[in-house]
Amino acid sequence: MRNGFVKVAAATPKIKVGDCGYNREVICEKIEELYEQGVQLAVFPELCITGYTCSDLFWQTTLLENARKQLMEIASFCEGKEITVVVGLPMVHKNKLYNVAAVIYDGTVCGMVPKSYLPNYSEFYELRHFVSGKEMEDEILVGVDEDEDEIFCSFSPKTKFVFENIPGLVLAVEICEDLWVPNPPSVGHALAGATVIANLSASDEITGKDSYRKTLVTGQSARTISAYIYADAGEGESTTDLVFAAHNMIAENGNILAEAERFKNETVIAEIDLDRLAAERKRMNTYEMEGEAEYTEEYISMELIDSKVERFVDPAPFVPSKEAERQKRCEEILNIQSKGLKKRLEHTNCKCAVVGISGGLDSTLALLVTVRAFDMLGLDRKGILAVTMPGYGTTDRTYTNAVTLIQSLGCEFKEINISEATTLHLKQIGHDMEKKDVTYENAQARQRTYLLMDLANEFNGMVIGTGDLSELALGWATYNGDHMSMYGVNSGVPKTLVRHLVRYYADTCGEEQLEKILLDVLDTPVSPELLPPKDGVISQKTEDLVGPYELHDFFLYYIMRFGYAPKKVLFLAQIAFEGKYEQDEILKWLQIFYRRFFAQQFKRSCLPDGPKVGSIAVSPRGDLRMPSDACVKEWLEELF
Repeated sequence: MRNGFVKVAAATPKIKVGDCGYNREVICEKIEELYEQGVQLAVFPELCITGYTCSDLFWQTTLLENARKQLMEIASFCEGKEITVVVGLPMVHKNKLYNVAAVIYDGTVCGMVPKSYLPNYSEFYELRHFVSGKEMEDEILVGVDEDEDEIFCSFSPKTKFVFENIPGLVLAVEICEDLWVPNPPSVGHALAGATVIANLSASDEITGKDSYRKTLVTGQSARTISAYIYADAGEGESTTDLVFAAHNMIAENGNILAEAERFKNETVIAEIDLDRLAAERKRMNTYEMEGEAEYTEEYISMELIDSKVERFVDPAPFVPSKEAERQKRCEEILNIQSKGLKKRLEHTNCKCAVVGISGGLDSTLALLVTVRAFDMLGLDRKGILAVTMPGYGTTDRTYTNAVTLIQSLGCEFKEINISEATTLHLKQIGHDMEKKDVTYENAQARQRTYLLMDLANEFNGMVIGTGDLSELALGWATYNGDHMSMYGVNSGVPKTLVRHLVRYYADTCGEEQLEKILLDVLDTPVSPELLPPKDGVISQKTEDLVGPYELHDFFLYYIMRFGYAPKKVLFLAQIAFEGKYEQDEILKWLQIFYRRFFAQQFKRSCLPDGPKVGSIAVSPRGDLRMPSDACVKEWLEELF
């Protein structure tokens, strides 16, 4: 490009986890495509030669050797092309494993940059596999040439790549989490002269994270007066617990030049203006100030005053209060859920999904998500086997809604009444049918799951779980009953959000009959319907038994997100729900939450796969590594 412009790109190929050869092919295809479009600097996602979600496969020598081999193949492919490529892979150096970005030009690996900051919180556990390269300054073995001579390149996070024939183009690299720390390496890079920062990322998608991520990218490009190229992992990564959206961005001095539409593995291309960056740096006389390490300290002796808190505490922390934002959140969650299921169906080459439909909120949402996933894959909705299984407590209202919903969506309908089989089973174990206890109730839940699993085998299908995040937090699920599935699409969605998701679908579906059914489902009391109805009406209401879900979701948010002590959670709840619940009632349900949350961890320890959609999740593989035998005593004592 002329007049100080350089064309750059952030690209996300659709990879296969663990298939380095295939990934090399799609990376090279993208390089060729970008080269033909005049791109001179292309950045690919973190660990994209192997896939970010390889987990313990990163310990496999076969994977590591193949990754290094395919890196050399990519370098050879770039020979003779005026394009610089930055690509991610795992590399072994002195018997330690590093998360690395390799910079390639004209057939040569010019240098490697190891990741400095390794996240090991919530859904991330990179320290399990990698070590930090923050202090690394060395050379690393890349491979061997045709004469069997060893090839080395620089190996350090403090590497800048100077383009001799392009004045003002100096490249430096950081990797994903490096951007999220208080003092990102890119600050030092910029002060050392870098004008372009490449970030190879694998940032999973949860609600609201896209806005925060965009703020970080734009803010860092403004702070460092640089161009910032952010390449994010996307579809192709495993969706065991996470979904990646390929949120690629190119920013220049605080302005977004190009941004990908999430979930589409979209490549973004932009021209960065090197002259503008140089001019801005010269104009700002505070840029690269000296002596900032020597701080003068002033002391203020201020005492904490115990006064009434005027701060607003949102009673629905999972639900945006503004309608536009709420609608955006609903669309985003439905996207994450359906994309997660889409990947699992695609990976297993599964053309059949089996969903148990009760006429309640959770199973309704699960069916809507399944329909979306099938539509994304171009599969016939008749491949969705929607099964209604009326039993002792099923009412005409929920039964009718279930049947009509299935028919309206065009899914395959099947009805199996579980009453006879459940009665036989209870008699076989010697249970008194007049005794409507937990055995009576759970036998029905397990009978339904038993049928769904067998139907999945019969039709080579996959059982889609319906249970939501709030139920999992409370353990409100029958172990090996509705607790179990082959992919739990609602596992990251709290109950207070389930209602809004179904409402959003009703408002936007554009089908009068479907909207009518969904609105009636929304108006139906939450119930497992395991006890016989009274005068044809639901007799068993969940919130009468475990408490209001709006309270439990509030508790869940502050306990899981911030780790607040019981007294503080109670204090905040009193502010948030003032005028609606008395302190004694809030305290009662908070105690129940703690008791159930601790006692029911064993159910969460073996949860099926399912996508995380927000800042809170209870997957044992990600956010909640909690012992099943932990004692709740001290938490409860604080409330008395």
